Amino acid sequence: MDPLVLDLGRYERGLREQGFRLIAGVDEAGRGGLAGPLVAAPVLLPVEFDLEGINDSKVLTALQRDAAFERIVGHAVARSVCRCTPTRIDRRGLHKTNVWLLRRCITTLSVAPDYVLTDGFPVKRLGIPNLSIKKGDAVTASVAAASIVAKVTRDRMMDRYHRRFPDYGFDHNRGYGTDEDREATRRHGPSPIHRYSFKGLRTGYYDGDRVEEP
Repeated sequence: MDPLVLDLGRYERGLREQGFRLIAGVDEAGRGGLAGPLVAAPVLLPVEFDLEGINDSKVLTALQRDAAFERIVGHAVARSVCRCTPTRIDRRGLHKTNVWLLRRCITTLSVAPDYVLTDGFPVKRLGIPNLSIKKGDAVTASVAAASIVAKVTRDRMMDRYHRRFPDYGFDHNRGYGTDEDREATRRHGPSPIHRYSFKGLRTGYYDGDRVEEP
């Protein structure tokens, strides 16, 4: 192996050498957004899965993510997607909601893992041996795969939201608070899928109906 090429499978290999066979990675997309859902995905890859084209979703192009997504969902031993609405984020807080969603989505897998790898921070009370890895989506195959599934799923949701709320550019800014989104919010007010508890979008600024699903 080229020493300059990151070995994405080394964590999973090390765990298998310790006797763990079913290793899931889990990651979320949308944590930093000002609008839209938080989406989490656990992925359990087969041992023989070809890791070519698998990487942190943020460094892949949209075409590369879509291609990787199709391979992952077509070959994964198990995978799932869970989502959380802006309403819940506003009521419970972002971090608490994030941890709850990561924990919940693991329980929805059709095949129960015997070890879980998470990105960035630990998920307490998971009930399964687990390890949090700094920048896990960039250094660990299963977490990278999970980041791709979460990101592509959320982007497709934001495309559907864009058709309902075309003034905000959700089809390309994905609700991440770009200058364009902030200007649209100043001009039109926050949309029904904005997170009103976030700075600059405090509750009471918008009085319309909240939107739960695209």
